[in-house]
Amino acid sequence: MTEVEPSTEWREVVGADEEERHQEQAAGFVAMQQRKSGKFGVGRALHRRQLAALRAQLEVVDGLPEYARQGLFAVPATFEAWLRISNGGFNVAADKAPDVRGFSIKVLGVTGQGALGGAAKSQDFALINHEHFSSATSKDFSGVVLATGSTPGGAIRRLISAPSLIPKVREVVVGIREPFSGFATHDFFSAAPVAFGPYAVRVRLAAASDQVDSTASEDWSADLYRRLAVAPLVHELQVQFFQDEATTPIEDASASWSTPYLTVARLTIPQQEPDEEFAKTVEDSRFDPWNALVDHRPLGEVMRARKVAYFASQQARGAK
Repeated sequence: MTEVEPSTEWREVVGADEEERHQEQAAGFVAMQQRKSGKFGVGRALHRRQLAALRAQLEVVDGLPEYARQGLFAVPATFEAWLRISNGGFNVAADKAPDVRGFSIKVLGVTGQGALGGAAKSQDFALINHEHFSSATSKDFSGVVLATGSTPGGAIRRLISAPSLIPKVREVVVGIREPFSGFATHDFFSAAPVAFGPYAVRVRLAAASDQVDSTASEDWSADLYRRLAVAPLVHELQVQFFQDEATTPIEDASASWSTPYLTVARLTIPQQEPDEEFAKTVEDSRFDPWNALVDHRPLGEVMRARKVAYFASQQARGAK
């Protein structure tokens, strides 16, 4: 079967009110972050609870089709990487509590122009255990998060003033209750697009194992380290390419993409034990999809909103 080169005809559509709206949303996230930091200690607005910090290697595979040899994946190479494994909530909750799960990757030793200007210091991938976001835009997403992250009285006032949020809150609650088997046995997704040279892709990290442990939810970190005591964990990093706006929309973060995945690298987590000093280094660091090569810059309105919100959150917690 002849392989068809993906389309380069993707476009971003920037709203006239985005800059002001994104700043307002970021201010709301920082206000919530500060309230939660008063209760739990200094931390992130979301993905506050770090479960594990791991060292890994990312190996770009050989034999990629020409169109897939872009940026970080231009030639076969091996990079050191840091991983931050987290629960997604703004509270510090028990592992059994329903939540979004985060698997962030910081690829070190990259060379090239950065998406934020200057030379790139790393290529970060911020992944979650859902193929797409619950909301098409950052306006809906931030409305739900800020309502549910408010005080009980504040949440009620928000929902009364914006009743359209109520079904969206219900949808989020249903989504976070979907079964999650563990960080070694579940797929993780960028859920929004990034550039891939002249192309656009979404990213998936495929599960390293299909051997599910029914007790894993008692302690997600312990489940990871039990597995690593036996053998390394090997994930495949995959991308799916933009095809057309109807089936692979750039600006709608709530849509699933239907194009096939292509493995472009392997992420190997070698055997290791918890390291408190390294965990603190990872916790203090900036894991941000905008820490990226310009060839892999984030795309779409939700990603543009994250640029503003992540920076504000990093400033608020004094991230390094």
